[in-house]
Amino acid sequence: MSNTVTWFESYWAGIKNEMGGKAASLGEMTGAGLPVPPGFGISTTAYRKAALAADLDQQIAHHLTGMDVNDTEDVSRRCAAIRDLIRTMPIPAEVEEAIRAGYLELSARAGVADVPVAVRSSATSEDSPDASFAGEHDTYLWVRGGDDVIDAVRRCWASLFTDRATCYRVEMGYEHRAVEMCVVVQKMVRPKSAGVAFTLNPVDGDRSQIAIDSAWGFGEGVVSGEITPDNFLVDKVVREIGRRVISVKECEFALTDHDTVEKRDLEPERASAPSLTDDEIRAIAALARKAEKHYGCPQDIEWAVDSDLPEGQNVILLQARPETVWSKKAPAASPVAKSGDFMSSIVSTLMSPLYSRTSADSTEIK
Repeated sequence: MSNTVTWFESYWAGIKNEMGGKAASLGEMTGAGLPVPPGFGISTTAYRKAALAADLDQQIAHHLTGMDVNDTEDVSRRCAAIRDLIRTMPIPAEVEEAIRAGYLELSARAGVADVPVAVRSSATSEDSPDASFAGEHDTYLWVRGGDDVIDAVRRCWASLFTDRATCYRVEMGYEHRAVEMCVVVQKMVRPKSAGVAFTLNPVDGDRSQIAIDSAWGFGEGVVSGEITPDNFLVDKVVREIGRRVISVKECEFALTDHDTVEKRDLEPERASAPSLTDDEIRAIAALARKAEKHYGCPQDIEWAVDSDLPEGQNVILLQARPETVWSKKAPAASPVAKSGDFMSSIVSTLMSPLYSRTSADSTEIK
């Protein structure tokens, strides 16, 4: 589309420095065949173009000259002024047009007008202060419409200058202009059904089986144990569904018209119906196998069947982490897993309906 917007499936390692950690990780997972919720990254080039057009570096230098990092009130006042500058600065026309076009295309791919998205900060720099201060930059959930996406992008850029992140750079001697911000725009998940899967049988540790737990709606009830899920066992080799236990699922966690999640009672017919089709069961099993292969050890994954996406493309990976019970009993020669925790922090929030302000300019995901 442009050097402003890069879709996850178009990511390659040569542009990692323009995409930041979160966007790069999502691109790498997409390239590995792990279907994360679709989206794109807005490159650091976009931020730099906007900053140059607004003469931002000079204004930032003016506000930070003489700042005493030990004077919290002084730091707060100066950083708030910088954030206000960024939130109100004009965005060059070609950059704004590329962002709006990306959002329109994402909506078209999902088949939803003004598809709800997460707009997430993905800071990058040669010295990686983002890695040292993970969580310092903002994320906005359930953003709808081109105007609100543009506003959320500006706010993500502005979160480069939270009080703590700014003081950290001063104390470590980093140049403020060396730290730039990519922004991720990613579809929120609207699950028809959701649950967990293990790439071994959690009852006896049998690695030839994949165990799937599933219920209607969001997966909170399955993860918390509040809902008794349907259970399926799939043979990992011949890929046949070997066992089905369909429970009576008396309720579901569903999205409201106000983008919050509520617990709803289910009608008896739906409560006793399977929450997955055979094709969906096989797709989840295939996803679990891919995650196990990619991370190198048995996996405990969370997944969802996204009601907005086309059939056959709607089984989405939300979280993957190493299985920790039976894997610890395995021989010492078992391969070491790559951590799924970083992916968890990126993807699992895409089903979350809730966020809360921790300060005037910082958003913490619950």
